[in-house]
Amino acid sequence: MAQCPCGADADFDACCGPIIAGAPAPTAEALMRSRFTAFVRGDLDHVENTHAKEVRDTFDRADIESMANAVKWLSLTVSDTLGGGADDETGEVEFAAHFKQGGELKVHHERSTFCREDGRWVYVDGGINPKGAPRRVEKVGRNEPCPCGSGKKFKKCCGA
Repeated sequence: MAQCPCGADADFDACCGPIIAGAPAPTAEALMRSRFTAFVRGDLDHVENTHAKEVRDTFDRADIESMANAVKWLSLTVSDTLGGGADDETGEVEFAAHFKQGGELKVHHERSTFCREDGRWVYVDGGINPKGAPRRVEKVGRNEPCPCGSGKKFKKCCGA
């Protein structure tokens, strides 16, 4: 019994193993985790076979093999999911894959898009180093009501 490399607290045979062996992933996140595990284990057939039809032709096996042989995958952290559940047709998963390359620790941060093809989750594309929505800050004037809801002027309340 070996711990699954994907970071889920589960045994490989109960986690990513069945998906890599050909079982359909129940969620977009499960597919993404299995793809990371396939990179760790060098099973690039799984990575290639889980691409969406529209991007499968652009898959460069030699390039992926070269990259996979040059890095040591260390860990995976999933930070966000949007859709991608058992009843969804599309989903997004944001993750950070930590690895070591040339003695340096690095992070691959991506927000991946997934969809269902013939009832199975597949990888469509991903954006590297995704940025969140910009924060919007509104300046409160000294004589305006305080945003805390006290009913006092800002200058006499939180702005004091």
